[in-house]
Parts: sequence; structure tokens; C-alpha cells
Amino acid sequence: MPGSGGLADGLLSYETLVHAVAGAMGSVTAMTVFFPLDTAKSRLQVDEKRTSNSTHVILAEIAKEEGLQSLYRGWLPVISSLCCSNFVYFYTFNTLKKLAASGPGKSRPAKDLLMGVVSGMVNVILTTPMWVVNTRLKLQGAKFRDEDLQQTHYRGIFDAFSQIVANEGVAMLWNGTLPSLILVLNPAVQFMFYEAMKRKAAEGGKKISSAEIFLIGAVAKAVATTATYPLQTVQAILRFGQYKGDGKGGVIGGLSNIFSLLMDRIKRYGVLGLYKGLEAKLLQTVLTAALMFVVYEKITAATFKVMPYGVLVGGFN
Repeated sequence: MPGSGGLADGLLSYETLVHAVAGAMGSVTAMTVFFPLDTAKSRLQVDEKRTSNSTHVILAEIAKEEGLQSLYRGWLPVISSLCCSNFVYFYTFNTLKKLAASGPGKSRPAKDLLMGVVSGMVNVILTTPMWVVNTRLKLQGAKFRDEDLQQTHYRGIFDAFSQIVANEGVAMLWNGTLPSLILVLNPAVQFMFYEAMKRKAAEGGKKISSAEIFLIGAVAKAVATTATYPLQTVQAILRFGQYKGDGKGGVIGGLSNIFSLLMDRIKRYGVLGLYKGLEAKLLQTVLTAALMFVVYEKITAATFKVMPYGVLVGGFN
């Protein structure tokens, strides 16, 4: 393995690249398997007049009214965004992990949490425009119960980008960034729990099985998702782009919109309204995260076994 070697070694490292590619491939595989659950979750978050709450009922309604293929509507932009997003996140997280490995300071859980927050902020700033576009495309053509929601007409990813910029302004591509920045706590908490439980399971040099990785990933994601779900609902509504808010700009306007959406949800549906769609979200994110970590760990281990860093001459580093 390469030495710590400072910032350059952390940023330009074969080891870090392998982790980033494995994380991206793991997320793409897992999301593809469980994509219909993400479709159900998005409908429940955005279409407030939809009365069905059970995941299987929502999926049956969508398939009956719009066809089975609609369960995978928006798959390409979601997978593209997810691949880029996880590559950025895993690359940043493992770069920081590599740099922090030799330094003193906070306890490991605190370091993991801090690295997760920083990685999440870098990820949000770089990839939010892709998530805004994929939210629009995923909901395009949906049969909404809420008649106030307007249909959009995009021909694809690039057309959606150009129409949003032309009709709504460049800033709209970063709509929902503030709740997204707050939501960096989700993957940060997830990785903190994941790394802590993985270290515990590996005590004494014990080899961790795929089943244990799956369970650890599931528990970590369940805790993080439940804690941050109300903000995820706000994030989805803002990305859809049809919430007008109070007209204020900047951070103050963003915080005002977040607070207004949360209070409006509570007023209309009670506190439990903040968790509408949580069942579908937990099924989707917990299963996706668990499978992602299994694929990620297997790809990483296999890559380092087949092509360890030491055998590379003049490689990526």
C-alpha cells in the first residue's frame, strides 16, 4: 500500500480510485435491483393527495394505471446521477480516511462522522443539478392525484438541463441544495455506524462474511434514514420545482421554505405526515445500501487481490 505522503498521495491514489469505482458500481447494481421502491417513495413524497400508503399498493396502482415500465421511469438519469454521486462521495471519503489514518486527534467514530459530513458537502455541491434533473424525469408522465402539479415535457437528460436553465434560470439546478447540505448527516451517520460496526465485527482478525456486511449496511442505513426522512421529503418537493415558497432568496429564503414545508405538512397531515412514504424509503434505501456495501466490499477486495498496489509500476499514484 502507498504511504500517507500528504495531500497529493491522498487525492491521487490507486487505492482511493478503486474504492470510488467499487462504490459507484455497488450503488448502480443495488439501485437497479430495487428501483421500483424508489419510484413508490417519490410519488408518496411529492403527490400529497395520494391516499394509499402501503408500498405494494402504490406499486400496483402505478403498474395498473401507467404500465409496468413506469416502475422504471427515469432509471437512466437516476443511475447516472447515482454513479457520479457515489464516485464523488467514496473518493472524497477514502481520501480523507487515508489522510487521517496517520494523524492524532478525535476518536474513530468522530473522525468517521466528520469525514462523512465533508464528503457529503462536496458531493452535494457537485452533483445537485443531476439530482434535480432526474427528479423531474422520474416524475414526468406520472398520473398525479394532486391536480395542482403540472406535467413537464423533457426529451431526455440534456433537454431537461437546457429547458430548466432557459425557463427557470441556472439557480434552479441547485434547488433543494440547502436541505441536501443538511442531509449530508444521513450518509455521514450511515458511514459512522457502518465503519464502527465493521471494526467491531472484524475484531481479532475475524473475516467478515457477506451476510454480516449486508446486515451492517442495512442497520446503518435504517438509523440514518429514519433520523433524516422529513428533510428528504422537503428535498424531493423542492427538486420537483413546483413549490413557489415565499419569494425570498439566499440562505434565509431557503430556511424559510424548509420550515414552511415542514409546518404545512404537519398542519395538513399531523406529525406522521412528515414520514409519509417512509416504509417505501426504508425498504428501498436499506436494501439498496446493504446490497451496495456487499458489492462494494467484494469488488474492492477482488481488485486488490488480483491487482495489488505493489505490482503497479508507474500506476495511478
